[in-house]
Formats: sequence, structure tokens, C-alpha cells
Amino acid sequence: MGADLDELRRLRRARDRMDREYALPLDVPALARTALMSTAHFSRRFRDTYGETPYAYLMTRRIERAKALLRRGELSVTDVCFAVGAASLGSFSARFTELVGQTPSAYRAASHDDLADLSSCQAMVATRPRRRKPSSFGEALGIASA
Repeated sequence: MGADLDELRRLRRARDRMDREYALPLDVPALARTALMSTAHFSRRFRDTYGETPYAYLMTRRIERAKALLRRGELSVTDVCFAVGAASLGSFSARFTELVGQTPSAYRAASHDDLADLSSCQAMVATRPRRRKPSSFGEALGIASA
């Protein structure tokens, strides 16, 4: 059991790094080193533990932060893309549209008045990107996808 807890701590260390350093150029080999694992083992164990690949998790965090920046309306979509660490506008826009259901430009232009009375933490939870396709992890736990 100790080895399992140690592995979970190391996976959480890598996940926490993605949460903190989402705007930096992170890749799976660097994250695997953070978790003291080989790249392949890290990818498998991360997916088994969190229900998505490390790359998908990182992109979800980036989209989450991008939504907050786009709601403010102070930055262009391109500026937001690079501010959250995405390497290309095309892949950022495609992933944003996949997770949010509308393009970054449409999201930026939309009214977000319904979030005005929420704290920033509440708004982040309320607008957290949800994957459209449920993961096997979620299905195994009986979690319905949003």
C-alpha cells in the first residue's frame, strides 16, 4: 500500500505542477521527471488515476484559464492563447471549441452577466470545461458527464 500512496503523491506533484505552471512550455517527459517515472509509465498511470491523459489535463487547465481571460474582454484571442501557454492559435481554438462548445471569439463576445455575482473561485468552478465524451474512469465510478 505504501508504494501505491507514494506513486499517487508523485502523480499529484506532476498534476499540481500543471495547475501552477500551465502557461509554461510543459511536456509529458518533463512532467514524468517531476513524478520520478518513465514517460510511458507516467502517461498510463496518470490516465488511470485522473481519467485523462496528462496532455488533455494540461489543455483543460489552459482552457479554464483562457475562459476567465476571455470573459474580461481585455485581451485578443491570440493574446489569450499565448498567455495560457498554448503553442498555436489553431490547436488552441480547436481544443477550446471542443471543450466549451463555441469558438474562443464567440465565447469572448457572449454575455457573461450571469457570472457577475460570483466570486472568481465560484466562476471558475461554474465555467470549468467539461469533456463531452465520458471517460472510462468516470463510467467506472458511475459519474455522469456534463
